[in-house]
Amino acid sequence: MYMKAWIYEKYGPSEVLELRDIPMPVPVDDQVLVRVEAVSINDWDWQLLLGIPFANRMMNGFFRPRKKVLGSDIAGRIEAVGPGVDRFEPGDEVYGDLSGMWGGFAEYVCPRQDALEKKPSGMSFEEASAVPQAAMLAVQGLRDAGQLQPGEKLLINGAGGGVGTFGIQLARLYEGVDVTGVDSGPKLDMLRRLGFDHVIDYTRTDFTKTGQQYDLILDTKTNRPVSHYLRVLLPGGRYVTVGGSVPRLLAVFLSGALRPKPDREKLYVAALKANRDLLFMNELYEAGLIKPVIDGPCLFDELPRAMHRFGEGIHKGKLVLTAGRSFPEKNPQPERRKQ
Repeated sequence: MYMKAWIYEKYGPSEVLELRDIPMPVPVDDQVLVRVEAVSINDWDWQLLLGIPFANRMMNGFFRPRKKVLGSDIAGRIEAVGPGVDRFEPGDEVYGDLSGMWGGFAEYVCPRQDALEKKPSGMSFEEASAVPQAAMLAVQGLRDAGQLQPGEKLLINGAGGGVGTFGIQLARLYEGVDVTGVDSGPKLDMLRRLGFDHVIDYTRTDFTKTGQQYDLILDTKTNRPVSHYLRVLLPGGRYVTVGGSVPRLLAVFLSGALRPKPDREKLYVAALKANRDLLFMNELYEAGLIKPVIDGPCLFDELPRAMHRFGEGIHKGKLVLTAGRSFPEKNPQPERRKQ
């Protein structure tokens, strides 16, 4: 049996993506076959598509990608289970982050059962696909690495994306937290509606030069020298990065290791612990305390256009694609080689 999937055979812009027929995977051992109903786009998808930074090619092939189907944050319905599966059964509605395995930009995917959780019945597939990476980074950055406390001043750099839009909702769980969001002008009205107390258009104002200081900075961009962040931290303040280029992340890590102890204890690189807090997010969603912010959803057959939009950085919240079961009728001939 065959399924449709977006394949890329070489690194490049969204135009290198091709919709093809490839063999449908079969679950073995502790794998489950998931019919993908929705999938969201992450930084890793974009960077792996382009083959940047070069460190990503060490993971996925120097000259050509080994993993030819991208997409990690999926939501769907289990169609079949492998013999070692004891957590799910056909018909269960699930979601999760398949980072490292990928394969979500397809009609079906076969992850291991421990990469998934059941989604709340009231949560749509589109909402569920928006949660895994962004919400995990927001939770683990604010609560675990950042140790956010009631009454503190928080700044989120890159506030209009997935991490930031979850971050403001999580910050509101702490009484009296004053939250500033930094992003481009077209996103500021959305940030105000989400509850940010202050917003800064980074194209007009550098938040590291305003004279304002913060107890915690959650950075999804890591686009400034470490010294610039340190000067806007209050005494006892913390800086946590959850995203950005590899060189910048490495600079934060090395700065934390090499600086004198007072500065060292202010700098954190929050490494993603995939899927660890999905049950916590389920509880918050069912209590009405969080709601994913979705850009779209687009249809699966619009993936190249959606990836281009993601690369431009103009999306708000999480950019989501939904199956809609409307793949184009005209497609290339079936791809007979194994993925």
